[in-house]
Amino acid sequence: MTDLQFGLLLIGAVAVAAVLIYNRVQERAAGRRAERTFGSRHADALLGETDAWREPAVALRKDAMRSGAAPDARLDYVIALTAPRGIAEASLLEWWAPLEHRFAKRVLLAASKGGKWSAALQLVSRAGVASESELLEFRSEVETLAAKVGAGVSAPEMRQALDAARELDRVCAQADIQVALHVVGAVIAEVQSGEHAFQVTAREDGVTLTLDVVRTTEPARSFQVMARTGRQLAAAHGARLVDDNGNLVDERALAAIGTELEAVRHMLAERGIEPGSPLALRLFS
Repeated sequence: MTDLQFGLLLIGAVAVAAVLIYNRVQERAAGRRAERTFGSRHADALLGETDAWREPAVALRKDAMRSGAAPDARLDYVIALTAPRGIAEASLLEWWAPLEHRFAKRVLLAASKGGKWSAALQLVSRAGVASESELLEFRSEVETLAAKVGAGVSAPEMRQALDAARELDRVCAQADIQVALHVVGAVIAEVQSGEHAFQVTAREDGVTLTLDVVRTTEPARSFQVMARTGRQLAAAHGARLVDDNGNLVDERALAAIGTELEAVRHMLAERGIEPGSPLALRLFS
């Protein structure tokens, strides 16, 4: 093979990888825009209460204090509370319950030593950035709660918090991708069971393997496992491994995709966000 032929093959592989990832970025970005535009953050009054809103308050309080869900100023608006001596934790949590009902899983209440508490509202998720009115409502509710229990309050400036949240959201929109490979041309009854970082979905002419990159630890390595599974399935069933556009995916294209995924991991890591970490799971929820 001449140097020119090798160069052309390499360019073709990179082009296939770029198209595959670009398509997924566009799909996810469009989904984020649609959810921000049409998604409702409130329960529909015409439909009445949902089952989730009927859960006992104690279940919500346990969720608020769940392990590994500490507030993080990188994606949360965190208000510091200094509770007076003698106030029972149960009492504070009882006052907190209405905020959980209003904001659901986007709020956290965490305790530290010396009567210190942190009340947090998650500003960034896959649905986009919380609105200014939501943040204002949250801060007002926390200040009202603090007044009722006689707690001191220290809250950051809202405008700066929202600006930082919007900048983080722009970065996340670039990194929030899924990669899909399709094994087509055969009826595949089932895929060997096991713990995979990727999802396997049946289709009429085969199966689709999908990797949610930002919610996966070591996404490049997980993609290698997914690609190997796809190749093995294709070989075992006389099928083809293709991308979203139906183009055959060869070894060079797979290698190029893995390189792109590693670049995404580095982009997030520079902001202290490791794919698959508790922070990433909250951020990309």
